[in-house]
Amino acid sequence: MKILYLETSSKNCSVAVSDDERLLSLCEENSENYKQSESLHTFVEWALEGAELKLKDIEAICLGKGPGSYTGLRIGAASAKGFCFGLNIPLVTVNSLDAIAEPYFNGGYDYIIPMTDARRMEVYTKVFDGKGNEISPTEAKILDENSFAEYKDYKVLFVGDGAKKSRETLQLEKAEYKPEVYPSAQYLIRKGAEAARNKNFEDIAYFEPFYLKDFHGVKKK
Repeated sequence: MKILYLETSSKNCSVAVSDDERLLSLCEENSENYKQSESLHTFVEWALEGAELKLKDIEAICLGKGPGSYTGLRIGAASAKGFCFGLNIPLVTVNSLDAIAEPYFNGGYDYIIPMTDARRMEVYTKVFDGKGNEISPTEAKILDENSFAEYKDYKVLFVGDGAKKSRETLQLEKAEYKPEVYPSAQYLIRKGAEAARNKNFEDIAYFEPFYLKDFHGVKKK
């Protein structure tokens, strides 16, 4: 199955194409300016060109559903739905935190804790064991010095832009931190292809991204 992957939950605007679980092409850019609205469809064109496919060849869309940037998730969801309706193909989704953790499974860590930065001392996070089994579900968590204390005797990796807050706050001597990591479409492939094979499709008309928390806008002065 030829699948198009969209990951727009962070400052990394990322598009990939796969044939089942084989990566065919990847196009992404990490920008402080959050360029999803201006770059996403161009990246789709480039990714398809790199995979030597036409849009009509795509058989499913996989979206990184969040949590993450509210605006980025809206853009990704709208684009995914547009492709699905236009091509009459199904939609599958993968938690964007899973895409952060994916490359570190089976890497010698006891636990892997992906984190997306939220407001102030808050992060969106979940916990995996070293093999990629989910230990605790996605949550919005306010960090303090006692957070994740139950993992103090283990080799733990905190990964994602929320890991910067962790490194400054937590008191875990054995922990490692990789804050310069953002979800990439290529790391949606394993779970996305599996969901497509198992026909775990979303209801396109009613699907909403995984915001985790309500959006709070800032009024101009």
